[in-house]
Amino acid sequence: MKIAILGAGVAGLTAATLLSRAGRDITLYDQFIAPAPVGSGLVVQPVGLKVLREIGAADLALTYGAPGYRMEGFEVGRGRKILNVSYGPDGGANFGLGIHRASLFDTLLKTAQSHGVQIISSHCVTGTSFENGKRHVMFEAQPPSAPYDLVIDTLGAGSPLSPLRAKPLEYGAIWGTVDWPTSSVQKYDQLSQRYNRARNMIGILPIGTLPNDPIRKATIFWSLPVADYQTWRDAPLESWKADAVQLWPEMEPFLAQIDQHDDMTMARYSHGTLRKPYGDGIVHIGDAAHRASPQLGQGANMALLDAYALATCLDRFDLQPALAAYTKSRRLHVESYQMMSKLFTPMYQSNSQVLPFLRDWLLAPASFLPPMPSILRTLVRGSLVNPHRGLD
Repeated sequence: MKIAILGAGVAGLTAATLLSRAGRDITLYDQFIAPAPVGSGLVVQPVGLKVLREIGAADLALTYGAPGYRMEGFEVGRGRKILNVSYGPDGGANFGLGIHRASLFDTLLKTAQSHGVQIISSHCVTGTSFENGKRHVMFEAQPPSAPYDLVIDTLGAGSPLSPLRAKPLEYGAIWGTVDWPTSSVQKYDQLSQRYNRARNMIGILPIGTLPNDPIRKATIFWSLPVADYQTWRDAPLESWKADAVQLWPEMEPFLAQIDQHDDMTMARYSHGTLRKPYGDGIVHIGDAAHRASPQLGQGANMALLDAYALATCLDRFDLQPALAAYTKSRRLHVESYQMMSKLFTPMYQSNSQVLPFLRDWLLAPASFLPPMPSILRTLVRGSLVNPHRGLD
């Protein structure tokens, strides 16, 4: 079976490694001139780490990343603890790995290359065509590809191949990467957040180190309505930093490293799922197939889980039955986490006055009572429902 994988992101590189290891004829196309990641920090949850271990990438990822054992969040007015979720005992086997996309990309790229994956750069995908039971890939300013039995679309939220029309979310966030200040009182083994009702969500995520840079890093983020982004850029940077420090004084040594607006990158989010993420000789995985807000920290994990499920199904079934089995195996997990993301997001990122009140005075107190701590623990681990139903 000849397979083309489009996009060298988390899903693409993981799928390439798994399928190449199984003896498939793999070609991976990407538009980059030289391999490079896009983005800031993220969390690889325990279910994602299991996939990294399966492909032999976990050791390098752990060398880069920062294990986190809990998530804490406080309301800035009265200082009430709103979020208190533990992965398990400190130093234990269960944790979320905070890591920069550059470090995760380096990990997955080296793993794919060690399995002989052929990566063709400078190829911007514009479409595909299906003829005589085979699919060709079309490129900008390049001739079409040879015929493939299967094309795997991992081109993300901007995929020109995916029929998904996701609903844009009102709120996004600006993200930046800074050195971890030696003066900081924040803990390096947890995600820390502060909430100003639901209008501002501020966070500090330890992410370990970058390739060729041994200094420990952190990702900082600030939720922002998408419509307000240009207003934020037009305003003096120091005004925003002063507002943030007023809400959370411990942010000052982190924000002191932000010298210009371009040090922060705007991330926009959307919500939607392809009910049938495949067709004749093509399948969409990762953000090309389903999208949600990052509220539950599952984005990269969904990509890793998709790649593993698809590779497993292609090992067990003929092509079209394999694509149907892949879809069935991932449906409950994807839809469950999307539903919960859709439920939780407006409590932390919206203009509502009612939802943060319910969050602070009803849901937060209830979350500290059994059995809610154990439910939240499995939720953040990514294992509230079986991520690979029927494949175990």
